[in-house]
Amino acid sequence: MPRGRPPRLAPMFPRVTAVLVVQHGGDRLRATLDALRSQTRPHDDLAVVLMDADDATRRVVEALRPSHVVSLGASQPFGAAVAAVERTLPEPPDDRSSLWLLTEDSAPEPRALESLVAALENARTAAIAAPKLLAWDDPKRIVRFGRSVTRGGRSLPIVDGELDQGQHDDLSDVLGADPVGLLVRHAVWRHLDGFDPALPVVDDGLDLGMRARLAGHRVIAVPSAAIRFADAGIAGPGSEPGGRAARHRARAARTAWLHRRLADAPVVLVPVHWLALLPIAVLRSLRHLLVKTPGSIPGEFAAAIEVMVTPQRVARSRRGIARVKTAKWSALAPLRIRPDEVRVRRQLAAEARRQRARGRVDDLQFLQTGGGWVLLATIALAAILYAPLIASGGISGGGLLPLSDDVASLWRNASAGWRDVGGGFAGAADPFAGVLAVLGSAAFWNPSAALLGLWLLAIPLSGLGGWFAASRLTERASLRVLGGLAWAVAPPLLDALAAGRPAAVLVHVLLPWLAVLMFAAGTSWAAAAAASLVFAAIVACAPVLAPALVLAWLVALPLAGRAAVRLAGIPLPALALALPLIVQQVGRGAPLSLLADPGVPHGGGEPTVAQVALGQANGTWGRWEDALGGLVADLVPPPIVLAVLLAPLALAAIGVVATRRLRGGLLALALAAAGFATALGATLVHVAFSGDRTVPVWAGAGISVMWLGLLAAAILALSTLRRGAALAATVVAAFGIVAVAPTVAAIALGRTAVGPAPERTLPAFVEAEAASDPRVGTLRMQPTADGGIRATIERGTGATLDEQSTLASTRRDLTQRTESIATLAGNLASRSGYDATAAVEEFGLSFVLVGSAAPEDTAAVAVEQRARAALDGNPQVVAIGETDFGPIWRFVGAEPNAPGARIPDPGPVAGWVVAGQLVVIGAALLLSIPTGGGREPDRRPPSVRRRRRPVRERPAATDEQTTTEPGAAAPEATHAAQSGSSSRDDASSGAQPVAAAAGPGELVDEDGGGRGADEA
Repeated sequence: MPRGRPPRLAPMFPRVTAVLVVQHGGDRLRATLDALRSQTRPHDDLAVVLMDADDATRRVVEALRPSHVVSLGASQPFGAAVAAVERTLPEPPDDRSSLWLLTEDSAPEPRALESLVAALENARTAAIAAPKLLAWDDPKRIVRFGRSVTRGGRSLPIVDGELDQGQHDDLSDVLGADPVGLLVRHAVWRHLDGFDPALPVVDDGLDLGMRARLAGHRVIAVPSAAIRFADAGIAGPGSEPGGRAARHRARAARTAWLHRRLADAPVVLVPVHWLALLPIAVLRSLRHLLVKTPGSIPGEFAAAIEVMVTPQRVARSRRGIARVKTAKWSALAPLRIRPDEVRVRRQLAAEARRQRARGRVDDLQFLQTGGGWVLLATIALAAILYAPLIASGGISGGGLLPLSDDVASLWRNASAGWRDVGGGFAGAADPFAGVLAVLGSAAFWNPSAALLGLWLLAIPLSGLGGWFAASRLTERASLRVLGGLAWAVAPPLLDALAAGRPAAVLVHVLLPWLAVLMFAAGTSWAAAAAASLVFAAIVACAPVLAPALVLAWLVALPLAGRAAVRLAGIPLPALALALPLIVQQVGRGAPLSLLADPGVPHGGGEPTVAQVALGQANGTWGRWEDALGGLVADLVPPPIVLAVLLAPLALAAIGVVATRRLRGGLLALALAAAGFATALGATLVHVAFSGDRTVPVWAGAGISVMWLGLLAAAILALSTLRRGAALAATVVAAFGIVAVAPTVAAIALGRTAVGPAPERTLPAFVEAEAASDPRVGTLRMQPTADGGIRATIERGTGATLDEQSTLASTRRDLTQRTESIATLAGNLASRSGYDATAAVEEFGLSFVLVGSAAPEDTAAVAVEQRARAALDGNPQVVAIGETDFGPIWRFVGAEPNAPGARIPDPGPVAGWVVAGQLVVIGAALLLSIPTGGGREPDRRPPSVRRRRRPVRERPAATDEQTTTEPGAAAPEATHAAQSGSSSRDDASSGAQPVAAAAGPGELVDEDGGGRGADEA
């Protein structure tokens, strides 16, 4: 053989073209290029796609002398980028030539390509080989390896976030894989037409593998081929941390899932699936509320709508499948994830969440830090004060009335529609009626008993609320006890109990719980939703607090930082409940009437500025003027006594400005100032009427807010004392208890407006009639001291608290119906020859009741006698007799179930209003329901740092306070984010770092919350 170059031989090895997609450049690109140069089996050609690359990146790439370079002006999906450069490649010379798909953030191990090529060569029926993707910074952890679907079509990684211990080295045939690192036979790639453009971000590799299998090829996993992968979002959705990124990934995954559902389904089922897209989105949105992932709801609907309005994408995908399909869909069944495996994954994920959650909920040490003593003391006090009420079975007096006899009536009165007050009218319900409906439903067998329960439990519940609120500020037992006791015997609560103001009592009970929930709302969707419901209840009970609470909410939003997204919706339930009333009151030119107290218009003493400053809402000096007596009161003025007794609390609160907890103290003092301003403003608002008298708004609600701010400031100040905090707390509590001693004594001795409820509110004859005719009407005429008559119509067994309406109590002009009632009453009370038949039919009346006048009111007595005589001589009525409520007559023409007594149809508008309110309240309620430990990583508010545990040698009462003041920032949670694993409910912020990896099969919620497979 002559010397010279050897003869050219045909290639014995398959040709591999590496396709590299470059977007950002930098260190990761250099690491990937170094890894390509280090391959034991080098690639034959290099095709590079540059997406919006800078000059430095271009120089780095050009140094490799790639065979093909395509520059794209803007970022493109991975599949589109690969397609752009693949079109420039020549036809594959044989069926052994392959494409190796890489990104700048995928650095293959030295033997990766060699293993992939060997796998394809040894399995000639295989068309795609998938490597093992390892974490870029932790090569011992598998990011993802292989991909499959459940029977419902949900995409799941086969291996996700596990340590690589060789446990998956026997994995072979798979349904698909992530696109990064795939080695695909070039001829098969062209036959399949590459990735589906309808799946630009998620499931592109899975769809390619499924089409390859339908075309008769295999997809194999190659455990010996490893690639370090940073998951920067060039291929796939990326793993950027944070709630917004997680929600974007969830939406992309849902869109891909729905598209595949329509593309893969039998043709006869495609219309069914298409029609079910929106209903399923609604059902899944309810589930998102239950699992505390409301941020996914917009993405849920966006995904459904996107798939609905792009049928051309579905049609193109179906044509692509039909063009290459040679195998049946049943051939893919063995490679799907079995239901039992999905169930196991869900259980493991739930257990992993529980493990991560353990130890992160505050140990409140309820019994060890005085909570038990506060509860016992307040229960004993309530039992002493209201022992006579326990045996009576009911409560009345002041602004108290019974509730409706059945739950259905309670909820009817809580919705827009007919109102049985002021002659009757159609209108919006007071939000307070909804609160009463909830309260009455708790005692469904006798709703009125719920009011008695409220009076019996108000002091203990307030004590508990005060203790829990104080526990968010300090660990010291003495200060927590101070918070509980000082709130339980606060002057505005005792004044409300004494005056029979259920709305004001509820406000005081709920305020500390709102504070507790607001502390936790920054890191918990459940707490935020519960706070919105409590917020709505407080505004419903005391609309005058709405400006102060909204102001506090606006202040909290910027202080919450990234957690503000959870606080943003807190006012929504309150707005939903009040919006119909707002529209009506503003529509009739009375916007200030929105501030009126709900319930029975109930007058009382109007407090002065000094009385408001001392916490008195009823226009007295804490009843010290009665306790001291005339002579002593002249020597020691009651205002001075009250001021001295409340001075320790005031001094402690003001002293917070000189402590290290200045920020929290200033916020607390600002809250107190807002409450003081609200209380003063309330005394100036006279919009409701009781007869012919105007009634001011109750100042006690604002005083409760003021008291809460002062108490919080005092606790913050005392918590900074190294010594003497317990003594100071004892002094503040003792002086405060003495300050309210006269009010407590008045309640215990029965010297207040509240007492046991009478057996009935209308004569027994009317109640007997109401048993068969619940809408029976009684015209009640009550003589007044000015010689007039107050005429009202009462239905059934009498007026109820839940049927009251501020639309009626704040109306300044008479309606046609009220004028008709006045005309009827005036003529019946005098000898006029008036024919009452038309009015009786119009209102569906059956009885006339003349109330007894007080003997000392001579004018009222004269009116009563004149009315008696006129009715006795009126042939249109028949006397029944005397009752405890006064004489009663029956109309001759009265009919049972009279048409005039029936409730008119509220119309469709009322139905839509109620439906809208139910949607908002229902969403908040679903979101507030706890759904298991661990889904929300930390219930600690972002404003409170993790506290030191008490040292063992020292009791809790002397521990040093180490919490931050309210509003202080907390360290953000750091979570490892990846496909199928991300930060949980507090993706935006949290109290401590949380373990990274999610359990196998755990999927991304909108905030990164893991959950098991859901086949909807």
